[in-house]
Amino acid sequence: MATIPGVSGRVDRLSRELAEDGVDAFFVSSAVSLGYLTGMHEAGGERLLIFAVGRDGRTRMIAPALSATQAGRMGIADVRPWRDGENPMVHVDDLGRDWNLRSAVIAVDDDMPASYLLALQEALPAALFRTGQPVLSRLMRIKDQSELDLMRRAGRIADEALPAALAACTQGVTERELASILTAEMLRLGGTPTFAIVAAGANGAEPHHHSDDTPIREGDVVVLDFGCQVEGYNSDITRTIACGHATEEAREVYRLVFTAHQAARAAIRPGVPAEAIDRAAREVIARAGHGERFMHRTGHGIGLRIHEEPYIIEGNASPLEVGNCFSVEPGVYLPGQFGVRIENIVAVTSDGHESLNAEPSPELIVAS
Repeated sequence: MATIPGVSGRVDRLSRELAEDGVDAFFVSSAVSLGYLTGMHEAGGERLLIFAVGRDGRTRMIAPALSATQAGRMGIADVRPWRDGENPMVHVDDLGRDWNLRSAVIAVDDDMPASYLLALQEALPAALFRTGQPVLSRLMRIKDQSELDLMRRAGRIADEALPAALAACTQGVTERELASILTAEMLRLGGTPTFAIVAAGANGAEPHHHSDDTPIREGDVVVLDFGCQVEGYNSDITRTIACGHATEEAREVYRLVFTAHQAARAAIRPGVPAEAIDRAAREVIARAGHGERFMHRTGHGIGLRIHEEPYIIEGNASPLEVGNCFSVEPGVYLPGQFGVRIENIVAVTSDGHESLNAEPSPELIVAS
């Protein structure tokens, strides 16, 4: 089977998975999937761009002419370019004939644009199209050392951005201003910022609050959720702090969430079902009477996507494997008052796990 240089045999591994699943070809369209397989982090947008991988290891790219040079530079040998004004479906018809795909089983990305899929179904009406994300996710969920190194760097940048936010968290600063400081700091440290959520006071009880011009007040509990990329690989960290002073209730809730965070991490090891990590965190919070205030999963996988497999949630009995990377982020949210969430990214190791972030404080940090 052919191997495209520079991608550590990922195309070959994918082709073997396709053969085992009875799939004849995988049509890749997303920048994330394409980047994982070839190193070319690009999508066609409104222009059809398909990277086809056959169960026999063959590859072919149908791409806008403006992307052809980049494809060749990444080692993709068989590129069929098309210019604006030309019909790219001619190349799809050729692919169907050359690879005998007219009545084949073809897997596609979950996030393939509907315009692509509808055009492909019209060009290959007898083919059976199905989701390909499960087969690709089996590969992407296990990180190799080069991927882990990039994720460590991304995590370290997020860690090192936090002190700037602590220094700036004073009465009168707005959520949006504090988020901008985090973003600028991650950029200064060499990351590509992807998001920064700042939620102060009652806004912190909304797990996915959109930072706005709410001014931070003395005594507010402030949730900071932010991350960046390094060469496409993501970090994602949440720290909860207090501005000026903290009430005893806030301190107690923080200690509870910290205990749940530690309980979840203590349960991590290869072979443990993903749902067991969720249960470990949830039981701590439920015993304290706040079970209904923890309304989201304990974690999500992370890598080239901020959210990917494995999902750390009840009902996911898939066993953890060495190289899995995911968040551990229990939280308690008290409507109208405040929220507390603590999040680290971890990687499963042969004897437990490695945190890709610095350890959170066991006590609520007061910024002053």
